[in-house]
Amino acid sequence: MYRRAMMGISYLPQEPSIFRKLTVEDNLKAVLEIIGLRKDEIDVEVGRLLKEFNLTELTKKDGYKLSGGERRKTEIARAIAIKPRFILFDEPFAGIDPIAIIELKKMLNYLKSRGLGILITDHNVRDTLSITDRAYIISNGEILEEGRPDKIVADPRVREAFLGEEFTL
Repeated sequence: MYRRAMMGISYLPQEPSIFRKLTVEDNLKAVLEIIGLRKDEIDVEVGRLLKEFNLTELTKKDGYKLSGGERRKTEIARAIAIKPRFILFDEPFAGIDPIAIIELKKMLNYLKSRGLGILITDHNVRDTLSITDRAYIISNGEILEEGRPDKIVADPRVREAFLGEEFTL
């Protein structure tokens, strides 16, 4: 994690990566300690992240008590804490309810607006294509099509192999 962070890359796995027995606040502090910030810098940065990601009310809540959406928000705030240039999301829409998906999409668009490079791997094509600038559809280990979402959806090979004829954005 440390080397990845120093290269400006953050990674958010599909599986829950929260420290379950730590509070939201301590989850954020743990990452900031790893990258070597002083205590006063950590306190300032934790406060900023809690506000930026609307986690203030959850500050003292333990990781194992968080809902799927709250957990995902905390994990994203923790991934952003290292100030990456790029963040890789593995199946970010897995295991969260429809309302949390909407919130996550807003958050991803917000991160994109800040100039953060975002790479998403996900089987949830509809939600993924609705927020991406460019996509790659991989079938049998090969790139079947790449480009803007509208180009992907219109491709007959992609529809036949992956989306189906009824798929719409």
